[in-house]
This record gives sequence, structure tokens and C-alpha cells, in this order.
Amino acid sequence: MAGFLSDLVQYRRLWLMIVVLGIGGTHLSGFQMSVINYTSPYIQKFINETWLERYGSVLPQETLTLLWSFIVSVYCIGGMMGCLCSGYLTAKFGKKKCLLLNDVVLIMATLHTAFSRRAKAFEMILAGRFLEGIAAGIHMNAHVQYAGEISPKKLRGFINVTSTVFFALGKTVARILGLRDLLGTEDMWNVLLSFSGLVALIQLLFLPFFPESPPYLLMQKEDKAGCLKAMKQLWGEGNYHTEFDDLMKEKAMTKGTKIMNVLEVLRERSVYPQLCTMLLLLLSLQLCGLSAITFYTSEIFLTANLPENIIPYVSLGVSISELISIVFCSSIIDRFGRRKLLCGGYSLMALILVLLETSLLLSDQFLWLRYCSVILIFLFIIAYGLGPGCDYCSVHTGSDG
Repeated sequence: MAGFLSDLVQYRRLWLMIVVLGIGGTHLSGFQMSVINYTSPYIQKFINETWLERYGSVLPQETLTLLWSFIVSVYCIGGMMGCLCSGYLTAKFGKKKCLLLNDVVLIMATLHTAFSRRAKAFEMILAGRFLEGIAAGIHMNAHVQYAGEISPKKLRGFINVTSTVFFALGKTVARILGLRDLLGTEDMWNVLLSFSGLVALIQLLFLPFFPESPPYLLMQKEDKAGCLKAMKQLWGEGNYHTEFDDLMKEKAMTKGTKIMNVLEVLRERSVYPQLCTMLLLLLSLQLCGLSAITFYTSEIFLTANLPENIIPYVSLGVSISELISIVFCSSIIDRFGRRKLLCGGYSLMALILVLLETSLLLSDQFLWLRYCSVILIFLFIIAYGLGPGCDYCSVHTGSDG
């Protein structure tokens, strides 16, 4: 306990920076993924009304579903584009500048969604979601890398996990604000959809008061004095020559090494083992069913015949369960190891998905199965938080332990 309090005091600026990074990093991605559930009926009604006013005819249900699918999926397309260019941007401009520029893009995106209702143009929602996706692809990668680079070795494993905690926190905040008692109403849906712009503005205002990461200053800018100054600003007064010497050795090893683009990485056989590991992790995370449950939670609960007025509160419970399970996992990850948690988590998730699909198919014949579906969704999210959700970022950043 004494050691924890000592670290809390010594690294107080580091903890503040982690919060600033988190709220403008993976927190925003979690928020944007979940908030679309609460604006779904209002956006679809807005599209219908806009179409009727423009063309004097009712929009066919198939076309409405297609447009809504575009609004949901265009975020993922933008995210993929943001991820592809994030490596180049962070290497060239540094994580700090990259995040600050990204905040400006995100504010522009949320202005599109905020004023779409006044402009009576649902196309502005499409444009805004696309820009938000690009920003998400950049800030998720920059946040995770930045957090790993500014942390001392003894705290690196824990700090890497904070990116996942902020991601889950973003989902929870979206579900809280999406309640009908707050912003989840027909009059306020555009404000709810644009709330992430306010968070980006907070990061834009406060991040300039913190330094760039020490490894970037030393390896990219060759600023030894700036590197040591950044260490002292973040870690408090002390002798950091050991850490500095480690960075110098790493710099010497990577001297003359060219930053490769995607095609060059694919041609380099020496990185195939690491590349295959990362691809396996990424594909398993994307195809595990989490995205479907995140984007279509409300629809799943409606299929389970839950009363519509309690669905937002049940969804909030799902997010809180995920947040708690990820926080708990961060305390046991070093004890059990990442491989065991990953394999155990995915095995449980696969079993739960089979049971969930069975319960949804039979819910009309056996009414009690609708409650089983709700319980299974909670168990699925908890299994994700205890395994893949917590492990992914720490493996992705190559944290120690």
C-alpha cells in the first residue's frame, strides 16, 4: 500500500497525462461505437422526414435500412483508413502533434453531426461519421503507443491496460448520456451524437501542457536534453540514466533502419512470425461477435422481447459489467499470463454465442428463454473483459510481462 501511494505521488503528472490521453483516445472510440444505438430510431425518423420533405414521397423501408447501414458501417471504413495512415503520421509528426491535429478533425466531424438536423441533411451525418472513423483509427493507435512510451518500465504493463479501461469507460458514458432522462431524446439526439467533440476539445486544450514522449524526442528528434527533461516532467525528480542508456542502446540498434510501409512489411520475411501473431489477434477480436453486440444491442434485446422502456438501462448494465471485468482483469493479467486469459476468454465467448443464438431462435416458443438471452449477453461481455478485452492492447504494444 505504501509503495502504491509513493508511486501515486511521484508519478502524479504521468497519471494526469494518462487521463488526458485516455479521454481523447480510446474513450472516444468506445463512446462513438455505443452512442449510435441510442440515436438509431431518431436518425432513421430524421432520414424519413428529410426524404419526404425533399422528394414528396415516403422512403422505402429497404432504402432506409440501407442508408442506416451506411451510417453505421462508414465509421468502420473511416477507422480502417485512419489505422493505415496512423503509423506514418505518428512517426513523422510525433504522437502529441498527431493527437492534437486529430482533435481538430474530430471537432469538425462532430460539427457536421450537430448541425445536420438544422441543415436538414442526413448526408452530413454520413460525412461526420466517416471523419469520426478516421479520427478513431488514428487516436486509438497513437494513444496506445504514446501511453506505452511515456511510462516507466515498472508501470508499463498496467498503463498499457488503461487504454482498454478508457475504451470500456467510453461505452459506459455513452449509455449513461443516452438514457431518455438525459440526452437520449428526439430533441437532443444530435447533441448526444456530437458530445465527443467536447471531449476532443478538452484534450486539445490540456495536452499541450504535457511533453512529447521521451523515445520520440531521442530517436526521431535526437534531442537528448529534451528526452531527459520529459522524463523528469513525467516521472518526477530522479536519476533516469539507466532508462536513458536503454533508449540510447535501442537508438544505436535501430540506426539506419528505414520505417517501412504496409507493402514493405508484407515483403519482409523476418517479421512474419510477429505479423502472423498480430493478424491472428486482430482477426479474432474483429470476428468474435463483440462488434455486432455493441452496435446492435438494442435490436438484440428487442428480439428477446424485452420491454422497450427498460432496454437502455439493461444496456447500461452491460457496459458497467464490461468496465468492471476489464479493471479486474488488469489486476490479474500478470499472475495468469496473457495466453491463458485469451484462450479461456475466447472459449467462453464461443460457447456463450452458441447458447445465445439458440435462445433467440426459441424465445417465441419458450418465454423464459428471453431472460436467458439477456443473462448470456452479460456473460459474453464479462468473458470478453476478462480475456481478449484486457489482453489485446498489452500484447499489441508489446508490454513487459
